[in-house]
Amino acid sequence: MDMSNQTASSQQMLGVLSGSAPELVANPFPLFAQMRSMGAVIQLPFSLPGLGQRAWLVTRMQEAVQVLKDLASFTVDPRSIGDTNSSHQTAADYVGAESMMLSQTMLSVDDPDHRRLRSLVSKAFTPRYIESLRPCVQEIADTLLDRVQDQGQIELVTDYAFPLPINVISEMLGVPRSDHDQIRVWSQALAQGQSVGGRDPGVAAHQRAFGEYTAQLVAQKRKQPGDDLISQMIAIEEEGDRLSEAELFSMITLLIFAGHETTSNLIATGTLMLLDYPEQLEKLKADHSLIPAAVEELLRYNGPATIVAPRFAKKDTELAGQQIQQGDVLLVLPASANRDESQFPDPEDLNIARALNRHIAFGYGIHTCLGAPLARLEGDIAFTTLLRRMPNLRLAIPRESITWHFSLNSRSLAALPLAF
Repeated sequence: MDMSNQTASSQQMLGVLSGSAPELVANPFPLFAQMRSMGAVIQLPFSLPGLGQRAWLVTRMQEAVQVLKDLASFTVDPRSIGDTNSSHQTAADYVGAESMMLSQTMLSVDDPDHRRLRSLVSKAFTPRYIESLRPCVQEIADTLLDRVQDQGQIELVTDYAFPLPINVISEMLGVPRSDHDQIRVWSQALAQGQSVGGRDPGVAAHQRAFGEYTAQLVAQKRKQPGDDLISQMIAIEEEGDRLSEAELFSMITLLIFAGHETTSNLIATGTLMLLDYPEQLEKLKADHSLIPAAVEELLRYNGPATIVAPRFAKKDTELAGQQIQQGDVLLVLPASANRDESQFPDPEDLNIARALNRHIAFGYGIHTCLGAPLARLEGDIAFTTLLRRMPNLRLAIPRESITWHFSLNSRSLAALPLAF
């Protein structure tokens, strides 16, 4: 392997992860393809900000799945490893300023704590409950489009892709509608203020305000419980006393924060991808029953997550011929693995009729995104409603004028002005 090429590619990858290379953030896929050709597991020749130990990038599907499911060898919580040379930061610490708010969630622990936390939330997050949200999601989608229907243009991110899922999760949690706009401000500030190993100093004030609001909301639900997720989690906590106050606050924050970002990016990026592939868009417009399958292909082709929460080697092990040492950090790249040439024919093409065996846009293993069924429901309704009501969607600016930004583990569109 040419080490100079590997170093150059690694430096470019750091530009993607930090958001400091706009041209690569806009289209990292040629870089991912180059890295896959170098190997399934590539050692970074430098330390990442916030992580002192050796770091590896996992670029291909088979190895990505192995790392995400092998709990005996890899963990999200390096504190469980013992005395290593790591800085003992958790996955939540790694992603930045919201770490204190997410430090007691499923993201930062493995079993048995993960099983306990997930099972508690799952009781209030059943498939039947998710499906029961369909009328609510539909109403929100129609209300948002009603506001711009007569204007002949829409800024898809601000007017539709972002408010739809944040309003849905706010409704689910029992956040008063009068507070929805404030939740959007806090959530957007937290998301856009993050990069790998870094933080925007201004995020701290939003974090404090968000935390104070959550505490007040929980106190209110304790006094006056309703038919919402927070009230259900409080009831679960009181029944078994197995969900601490810190865990409850962190879980609510996770649901608000993570409960919209994936879907928001899916709607906005997916719409742009369909505009980039007009023949695929025409198929969808002609047959809306294809939309659920299209959502899966959009998730594979250009899904919201560039990386997943870091995994840490619990012991010395071998992975794709590489010697991984205890304490090493592994960054799985679903955006690369989902275009693995060994797994998908013509992976660089968008094909809504593709017979997908699997993708890892929502992760894999025990940490698979709990909200994946909700994201799929929202994506189905969002695209169906958009194409039904605005079938002549087209870009209102030149394609080359579109800008992206990187936040936390994902790429997202800064804006998407459309005419219809």
